[in-house]
Amino acid sequence: MAAMEWFTPWFTAPGYGMSRLVLQRALAAVYLVAFLSAAMQFPALLGERGLLPAARFVRRIPFRASPSLFHWRCDDRVTGTCAWAGVLLAAAVLAGAADAVPLWASMVMWALLWFLYLSFVNVGQIFYSFGWESLLLEAGFLAIFLGNARTAPPVLTLWLMRWLLFRVEFGAGLVKWRGDQCWRNLTCLYYHHETQPMPGPLSWYFHHLPKPLHRVEVAANHVAQLIVPFGLFFPQPVASIAAGLIIVTQLWLVMSGNFSWLNWLTIVLAFAAVDFSGLTGTSSEAPTPLWFGVVVCAAALLIVVLSYWPARNLVSRSQQMNRSFNPLHLVNTYGAFGSVTRVRQEIVLEGTEEERITRDTVWREYEFKGKPGNVLRLPRQFAPYHLRLDWQMWFAALSPAYTRGWFEPLVERLLVNDRKTLRLLRTNPFPGHPPAHVRAVLYRYRFTTRAERRETGAWWHRTYVREFLPPVRIEGGSGGSR
Repeated sequence: MAAMEWFTPWFTAPGYGMSRLVLQRALAAVYLVAFLSAAMQFPALLGERGLLPAARFVRRIPFRASPSLFHWRCDDRVTGTCAWAGVLLAAAVLAGAADAVPLWASMVMWALLWFLYLSFVNVGQIFYSFGWESLLLEAGFLAIFLGNARTAPPVLTLWLMRWLLFRVEFGAGLVKWRGDQCWRNLTCLYYHHETQPMPGPLSWYFHHLPKPLHRVEVAANHVAQLIVPFGLFFPQPVASIAAGLIIVTQLWLVMSGNFSWLNWLTIVLAFAAVDFSGLTGTSSEAPTPLWFGVVVCAAALLIVVLSYWPARNLVSRSQQMNRSFNPLHLVNTYGAFGSVTRVRQEIVLEGTEEERITRDTVWREYEFKGKPGNVLRLPRQFAPYHLRLDWQMWFAALSPAYTRGWFEPLVERLLVNDRKTLRLLRTNPFPGHPPAHVRAVLYRYRFTTRAERRETGAWWHRTYVREFLPPVRIEGGSGGSR
C-alpha cells in the first residue's frame, strides 16, 4: 500500500478526470460509428461476394504482415458478428460500462474494441486505406491505458495523446506547406470546397465566400496546424487554449465538408490537453495500482521507441502522408491535401434496358448516397459516418489507376441487381429487373453561381467530358437478381 501511495502523486493527473471522461465517451462514439460502417458496408465491399473479397486477401497475406481475427475464419457470418459485436461493445462503453467494472476489465473492453477494429482494417485493403482508420486504432490503443473512474488519469497516457494530436495537426500543416504552391500563396480554398472528395450541405456557401476571406482561411489553417500544436506541451492554461483553438478549427472543417471521423477524432484527442479542474475541482480517485503503473510505463516506452519513424518522417523533405510503420498501427504518420485539384470530375454510372445500343438509347443514372450526381440535389452531411464506395469513386475520377480490382466487379454487380451492392447506393433505376447494359461517363462538375442557382435551382453544373467505360453486358443476357 505504501508503494502505491508513493507512486500515485507523480504518476497521475487528478485534475483531468473530466477530460478523460469526455475523451473516452467520445472515442467510444467514434468506435460505434466505425463498427456500424463495417456492419452496413463490409459485406458488399469485402464480403464473400464483395468487390474485393477479404477471404481472398487473407489467403495470400500472412498473419504477421496483417494481423486480423479473420485469418482464423473469414466469411460473412463471422465478419458480421464481429461488426455488430463491436457496435454493442462501443455502445456499452459509451453508456459508461467501462467505468462500472474493475480496472482490468475496463482495459479488456478497450483492448477488444481495438483488436476487433484492427481486424477489419488489416483486411480492408483499399476501402480501409484512409488515415483516419490508423488514427482511430492509435487513439484506441492509447485508450486502453487511460484507466477508468476507479483511478486517476495517467500522466504518461495523456501526454502520448497530446503527442498523437501534435503529429496529426503538425504533420498535416507540413504536408500542405511543402506541397501545392496554392497553400503558400493562400489560394487553395478558391478550389478546395468545390473539389474536395465529398462536399457537405454548406460547401456551396463556403465556396462562394469572398476570395479575401478564403485567403484568411488558409492563413488561419497554417497558424492552427504549424504553430498552435506546440502549445499542447506548455503548462496550463496555454495547453487548454491551444486545444480550444484546434477544436474551433476542426469544427470549421466539420461544417465545410465530409471527412468521415477525422475531424471529430481530432477534436476528441484535444481533450487530453484540457484542464477542467477550475470548473470541476480536483477529483480524489483511489491510489493507482502498482501493476497498472507498470503496464502504462511499458506501453509508453513502446510508443516512444516506435515514434522514431513518424518523427523522422515529420522532418523529412520527402514526408509521407497517412502511413503506418507497423502492422498493428500503433504509431503512424498523418496528413491530407498536400495537393489540391482545381477541377472536379465525377464518374456517373448509367444503365439501360435496351438490348441494342443506338444513338437514341435512353440511359438512367445510378445515384450514390454522398457523392455528387443529380445537379439539383443538395450535398448531404454524412460525417462522421464513412461512405467508403463514394470516396473511392472520387479517387477513380482522378485516375483510372484507382479503379484497379474493384470497379469492374462493381459494374458486374449492377448488371445482376446484386442486393448488397445496391444497398450502398441511394437509388436503383432498375428495381424490377437488371439492366441490359451499364456504362460509366465522366463529367466535369462545378458549383453553380448565385445567379445560376436562382435561375435553375441547381447546386451543380456539369459538362460531358468523355466515356469512362463503354457499355458492358453479361454475355448471354442481362442476368438475374441475387
